[in-house]
Amino acid sequence: MQIYKVGGAVRDRLLGLPVSDVDWLVVGATVEEMHAQGFRPVGADFPVFLHPKTGEEYALARTERKSGRGYGGFTFHASPDVTLEEDLIRRDLTINAMAEDEQGVVFDPYHGQADLEQRILRHVSPAFAEDPLRVLRVARFAARYAPLGFKVADDTLALMRQIAESGELQALTAERSWKEIERALMERQPQVFIKVLHDCGALNALMRELEQRAHTLAALRRAAEHQQPLAVRWACLLRGLEPAAIKALNQRFKAPRECQELALLVGEFAGQADNALQLVPANLLEILQKFDVYRRPQRFEDFIAACEMATCEAYPQGDYLRGAANAARAVDVKPLLEAGLTGQGLGEALKSERLKALEAYKQG
Repeated sequence: MQIYKVGGAVRDRLLGLPVSDVDWLVVGATVEEMHAQGFRPVGADFPVFLHPKTGEEYALARTERKSGRGYGGFTFHASPDVTLEEDLIRRDLTINAMAEDEQGVVFDPYHGQADLEQRILRHVSPAFAEDPLRVLRVARFAARYAPLGFKVADDTLALMRQIAESGELQALTAERSWKEIERALMERQPQVFIKVLHDCGALNALMRELEQRAHTLAALRRAAEHQQPLAVRWACLLRGLEPAAIKALNQRFKAPRECQELALLVGEFAGQADNALQLVPANLLEILQKFDVYRRPQRFEDFIAACEMATCEAYPQGDYLRGAANAARAVDVKPLLEAGLTGQGLGEALKSERLKALEAYKQG
């Protein structure tokens, strides 16, 4: 039995980056031997085990072959006879196909270190084209390592284009696609993810609504530079689309509720926010009510942030909207309750007082 670190842990150490998660590969062992040493199986059909003390994942060396459509269309073969080289060749990129033994010796049969030095994202073998999820993964890696100067190799981009044209991307589940999209949007240069998808034809296959807007990604770039949360980045990406298109993308990838809500609200109200200084108090109150700024202040703050990211210039509308929200929230409901108001009457009186507060705010 031989144990190796593999994949991202080796890659990032060689790049001088922090290593958070470690994947382990076990060569020359049987399932029975893993059980005997106290390893706990993760699933019945997959040769991955949890270490009895650390809880880290240890996978048996395996080969795979295509058996159906989509990300899950593979059959695996794990055996003590599977070599380190045979396991590594099934991986996506050369920079992810390196291993390191317990003495720190790096095994690099597919020249990943050379591609690290040349800042190239290159596929390991033609089998890359069998897994459509790799299109999203490579685009995500391009976004992650763009600050270091990494580019996708031309022949790898050609294989990604082949996958996009094959229709295999449509076989991906919404959950798997969203997981990659979410991770990519939270990278330092998420706009690169969209650009790479555009360049290989995958954007048209997966998010055709964005195809004509792939070059207008400045808001997404600024959102990353300002370390905005996921919902703001998703809203920036979808800003400018028609409501039907926003709903379609939200549903296609089963985006989290907060992402869906904010994207729709930005689509509906961003134009009014841009003209906030000219809004009459009644319209301003309508927006605040729609956002429920009294119970969900963070959602309104995220909305303002998404609007601010759309311009590289000063955005005084942001502070103006924040001040309006504070003025409306400052209205005290206690005197109205003490006056005996309840139900609809209380709601109308509270709305009237908030409108007065906004009129005073606008004048002052």
